[in-house]
Amino acid sequence: MSNQLQQLAGQPEMVLIDLDGTLVDSVPDLALSVDIMMKQLGMVVHGEAAVREWIGNGAERLVRRALIGAYAGEPDEALFDKGYPVFLEAYEHNICVDSRPYPGVIAGLDYLRQAQFSLGCVTNKPARFTVPLLEKLGLDKYFQITVSGDTLPVKKPDPAPLLHAAKFFNVAPEKCLMVGDSINDVQAARAAGFQIACVTYGYNHGMDIRDADPDLVIDSLEQLNIFLN
Repeated sequence: MSNQLQQLAGQPEMVLIDLDGTLVDSVPDLALSVDIMMKQLGMVVHGEAAVREWIGNGAERLVRRALIGAYAGEPDEALFDKGYPVFLEAYEHNICVDSRPYPGVIAGLDYLRQAQFSLGCVTNKPARFTVPLLEKLGLDKYFQITVSGDTLPVKKPDPAPLLHAAKFFNVAPEKCLMVGDSINDVQAARAAGFQIACVTYGYNHGMDIRDADPDLVIDSLEQLNIFLN
């Protein structure tokens, strides 16, 4: 079990959970869709390992990284305008081929629901992909609100999606916990005045999530029952 960084300051009333990299390993299907796009553009495919390093900032940023084959930089806009719709169509048809919840996710969600926490999913994934993925994996039943990457004009690391969910539940930010896997989640939670717990797996661009200084580090969502009771 990972070392706990510190005890949570207080028992939250609401728990928000990130999707990709926290609830679900969606890289296999994202990588498949990226490679379909690259083939249609007549470009070299990248494969799953590269995509694991590039995701975490939404579909548009993933495609931009894939088109230049690097984490930082920008592709030619004409190339992006040609490739992005191809990716979106490919992913829409391959949203849940090999994507699966991480170990401990179902047990963790069952605990949170049984303990009667208000639960929401907050992701940078567009709603057209978020909703069917949650439904196909049977995860939608756990959440009273889902805030996707295009629900608001901004997305994580902006705090607005988190505060939107807090307002929905009428819960003060200091009574809220965000659970994620990346520095984006940490930055959003800090800016919103939330506590933040991070999983050791997921997509953080190859960096140790402990370096982002979250309040809590866990190896599995199931471990939340140790700290939230």
